[in-house]
Amino acid sequence: MQGGHLKKLIVARRERTKPLAPEETEQGFKGWYAPKSLPHFDAPGTRQFITYRLGDALPAGRRREWEAFLALEDDEEKQRKIEAYLDKGYGTCYLRNPCIAQVVQENLWHHDGVKYRLLAWVIMPNHIHALIEIWDVPLGEVLKSWKSYTAKVVNKLLNRTGMFWEDDYFDRYLRDDDHYRRVVRYIENNPTKAGLAKVPSEWPWSSARYRGEPGPIVPLLTHSTARRMPS
Repeated sequence: MQGGHLKKLIVARRERTKPLAPEETEQGFKGWYAPKSLPHFDAPGTRQFITYRLGDALPAGRRREWEAFLALEDDEEKQRKIEAYLDKGYGTCYLRNPCIAQVVQENLWHHDGVKYRLLAWVIMPNHIHALIEIWDVPLGEVLKSWKSYTAKVVNKLLNRTGMFWEDDYFDRYLRDDDHYRRVVRYIENNPTKAGLAKVPSEWPWSSARYRGEPGPIVPLLTHSTARRMPS
């Protein structure tokens, strides 16, 4: 997304969104902002659909295939295009390793009920989808804690150094309960769509596996406080 367009987008979205309360700003929440090339919305009480990927999930050797996606100004279209490309499974796909996938999954669980409410997730070979309800910890800090801890542990397991996760990430707030249901279906059906499992519950690194089974409490639907939903 070009810098000028991104700045205009952020300004327009801020104008349509209720301003943060002073105490929320003091907690570190930022509302609409764009630290890099993607817009982010950060406010307590929102349900956020998050996608983040491994550092080599868009391989440099295949740049001609995916670089046009990054130039798209429509961030929703950009996200759809990149997510479809990620499902092809390029890059080292370290998350195929069960030990590494387990580290990442347990890290998501570790902060559930403390920093956020974990509503759905799936760990794919080169990327992750997670749906969380934001509580008192800003979204950027949640992502930082996820990435920094797991990168340190996984690099040690693999006896490697350097970047593990891509710096930026996609996030999209959920407008209502119907949107919530559609996003949960999208997340949990990702392995079947990518040809990795016949049914969602077969994939071991997903909330679909735990619905109605012993393990993490995975709600079918939650009514978020969601007191501000940007248009």
